[in-house]
Amino acid sequence: MPFDSTPDITNNQVQVITQAPSLGAQEVEQFITTPVEMALANIPRVTERRSISRSGLSVITLVFDDAADVYWARQQVSQQLKEAEEVLPQGKGTVGLAPVTTGLGEIYHYTIRAEKGYEDKYSLTDLRTMQDWIVRKQLSGTEGIAEVSGWGGYVKQYEVAIDADRLNASGLTVADVYDALEAGNENTGGSYIEKNSSQYFIRGIGLTTSLEDIGKIPVKTIGGTPILVRDVANVQFGYATRYGAVTRNGEGEVVAGITLMLKGENFQQVIKNVKKRMAQIQKSLPEGVAIEPFIDRTQLVDRVTGTITRNLIEGGLIVVFILVLFLGNYRAGLVVASVIPLSMLFAFGMMKLFGVSGNLMSLGAIDFGLIVDGAVIIVEAVCHHIGISRDKYRGASLTQAQMDDEVYLSASKIRKSAAFGEIIIMTVYLPLLTLAGIEGKMFRPMAMTIFFAILGAFILSLTYVPMASALFLSKESTHKRNLSDRLIEKLRGWYLPVITKSLNWSKTLIASMVVLFAISLLVFNRLGGEFIPSLEEGDFAAEISMAQGTSLSQMVESTMQAEKILKAQFPEVKQAVTRIGSSEIPTDPMPVERADMLISLIPKAQWTSAKTKDELMEKMEEALSVIPGMEVEMTQPIQMRNNDLITGIKQDVAIKIYGNDLDALESSAKKVASLIKDVDGVSEPFVEKVQGLPQIQVKYDRDRLAKYGISIATANRVLEAAFAGRRTGYVFEEDRRFDMVVRMDNDLRNDLAALEGLYLPLPDGGTLPLRQVAEISFEDAPAQITHEDGLRRIYVGFNVRGRDVQSTVEEIQGILDKELKLPAGYYYTYGGQFQNLQEATGRLMLAVPLALLVILCLLYATLKNVRETLFVFSAIPLSAIGGVWALWLRDMPFSISACVGFIALFGVAVLNGIVLIGQFNTFEKEGMTDVRKRIVEGCMLRLRPVIMTALVASLGFMPMALSTGDGAEVQRPLATVVIGGLLTATILTLIVLPSIYKTFTRENRKEA
Repeated sequence: MPFDSTPDITNNQVQVITQAPSLGAQEVEQFITTPVEMALANIPRVTERRSISRSGLSVITLVFDDAADVYWARQQVSQQLKEAEEVLPQGKGTVGLAPVTTGLGEIYHYTIRAEKGYEDKYSLTDLRTMQDWIVRKQLSGTEGIAEVSGWGGYVKQYEVAIDADRLNASGLTVADVYDALEAGNENTGGSYIEKNSSQYFIRGIGLTTSLEDIGKIPVKTIGGTPILVRDVANVQFGYATRYGAVTRNGEGEVVAGITLMLKGENFQQVIKNVKKRMAQIQKSLPEGVAIEPFIDRTQLVDRVTGTITRNLIEGGLIVVFILVLFLGNYRAGLVVASVIPLSMLFAFGMMKLFGVSGNLMSLGAIDFGLIVDGAVIIVEAVCHHIGISRDKYRGASLTQAQMDDEVYLSASKIRKSAAFGEIIIMTVYLPLLTLAGIEGKMFRPMAMTIFFAILGAFILSLTYVPMASALFLSKESTHKRNLSDRLIEKLRGWYLPVITKSLNWSKTLIASMVVLFAISLLVFNRLGGEFIPSLEEGDFAAEISMAQGTSLSQMVESTMQAEKILKAQFPEVKQAVTRIGSSEIPTDPMPVERADMLISLIPKAQWTSAKTKDELMEKMEEALSVIPGMEVEMTQPIQMRNNDLITGIKQDVAIKIYGNDLDALESSAKKVASLIKDVDGVSEPFVEKVQGLPQIQVKYDRDRLAKYGISIATANRVLEAAFAGRRTGYVFEEDRRFDMVVRMDNDLRNDLAALEGLYLPLPDGGTLPLRQVAEISFEDAPAQITHEDGLRRIYVGFNVRGRDVQSTVEEIQGILDKELKLPAGYYYTYGGQFQNLQEATGRLMLAVPLALLVILCLLYATLKNVRETLFVFSAIPLSAIGGVWALWLRDMPFSISACVGFIALFGVAVLNGIVLIGQFNTFEKEGMTDVRKRIVEGCMLRLRPVIMTALVASLGFMPMALSTGDGAEVQRPLATVVIGGLLTATILTLIVLPSIYKTFTRENRKEA
């Protein structure tokens, strides 16, 4: 069975990535993003469409409904892209689809670095070449891997670096060199010839294999003298334009790689395959080169598995202890406890059959107390029945046939109540299967697993439990008083005066409960709300941003400084690796001035700088605030990746502003940021940077170009080749392929005078400097243009700390409604976790009433009496009181996790009510007409199973409620609600339900 840390909540999406190095952000939007968006607009089953246009890059994300097959979706997109490619500028961009992966796909991050003593032997170019041609090549094809993405270092190229002076002196242009290189680097086949009895294939060898070969390519012959490439350029090893880098521990740059898991694969099998292949790859690397993982999700999965296992074992032991204690019979306790492993085996088989993976949500919320509830009621009834039948057998041991009869008689009496109780608990989870979106992916597996486990227990309690009771319970009819009897007698001694007095004050008690329920509703409304408590992943991610247009070298320097600070000041940091800008496969298209620092931490138990995740994050942010111009936002790797993939925004909450003019959008976003920055709970707001990218703009004078007969296409081609570099072909080193690129020499590429003096070819064979036909100036330009459903958009993002999401956003809504005035036609919405919470709450507003309606119908089917159905149903508001106060006392906001706890609670809460009312009805049928006597004797008789079922169900959740292990924060609200609710539900069932029964039964008798 597949096992992972959490369910994969990423939506069903296809990303279209177009790399166009020669286009600016506006050109990318106009020539690539908008035409492609238009072509993809009518694909069926698309629920959301968003895009980013940036210099050299366009990323369009299409989100499909969850039922759509991802390969079908990719096929639809591919078909439409063929039409779109016809309207895209020829040769300006390469269009492709992102790998088939998800937010949980980044399973193994590693660095390739030179070991100590070998730093001078291997350059960053060498390390990057090893990543691309040894590591990536061998990892590709590993079962379950979608893609291996490289990041950082220098991608090796064969560079023809043109010397402007020598080129101009020769009377040549960049275009001449480009054409010569294209013509001087190819092989060909010349068919074959037959000679004697043999056949010889003809092959023309003209491919360049070395720098020397490239240098010998002739550009032009002037006066009988050939001018070679080496005469006008330096032929050397260079590197591709870098849009990203990776630094590690403040020690310098390294090369990194990320293995992306194929969507729907079994994580444990895939990571095993990757590690096995990595061990093999390490052996094939040169001496002195090491591959070192820095984020390995196995560690998180192991920690979460440890938390789940510990909670389940502790919960199971608590359940067994309570059973043995209250039944006073270790055999009875073990018969009931044996239902746990058997029902879990049944659940695992069903999970495998229905494709439900094991994770924190599907296995972490199982309560063994719920599973054994039916068995507890049956075994307790059998023990009680044999106990009261001792006079019948006069101390003799029962034969197997007599034991079978006694078990059948006692089990069949209580079976109806126990069966319907279990059916109610099972059925109450069914509305959770109606949840869709993220909350559906989170909680559907949990609902299915619990349903399967209780279904298994239900089948076992009908078959196995009576059989095991008949076989294994003691057949002695004599009974010695034991600790259990003394405990129950003591409880009955305390309970009798309480129930007697409460019946005297029935109406007052009922009115008090109504008032308490009303107060609880007020408290509930003040709890605040969040979507789902974030899982503590055990590692941090710092989102780093600097001023628009910050150079890559400056980013490298600043991030190294940040890594040094964290390593020096926080002993918790094992390793800090920063990914700057974008990788080769830009599924996360960050600009150069933004970076993600992944901080690998030691286990939480060993922390000394802080006790909690939030406290350590705040201290780290404060420590990094000394770096000038750097903004830092702490989060966690999977949380950040999920936020980014699901909403396109890495922060928890975003205020998204829509409009057409980028300047108006930017000023509106800055105003929003200034209005919300002082709101309690809001971290430093991040405004999406859309403007202010420094550019050198070459504006052509069309009249002068026409005068000299130069076309804009010719001028652009020379400009692109000289500065961006233009590929003229490939150079092969055995099976490795490297680009051959023409560009200006590196010193001249950073010189404005070289740009102005760039020579353009004239039709008559002469040349002309660029400055004579163009105006060259420094300008600020758009850095990034974002679309959502075809509209331009900007966002202000922030994470929420020390406060719940709902109350934070509600306060912000009040401020923005009063203070923010947007231009005509502009509007804003909320995205991220708040949007998820709103959507989930809307669906739960249907699921919860549906669950309550199902409970009501099942109760009526059990009791066949409207009045008694409503008596038992009263346990639900009584249990809700405890759930609400438990959340309030533990300072927890209402979350979807807590809501699921309430749904589970309502199912269990009515179980004891059914047992009590069932006993009252039995006494009534036996001719007991005194209502008060019926209530008191029924309550005293059923005290043991009522307390026992409540304790096993609530205390079975206790380890979850108190756990501080990895993953416990997601389980804690659910467990807190169930424990708090069951405590009050049990107390109130034993006190208030009898009062309700007495009050309304007596009134009915008067009417009769």
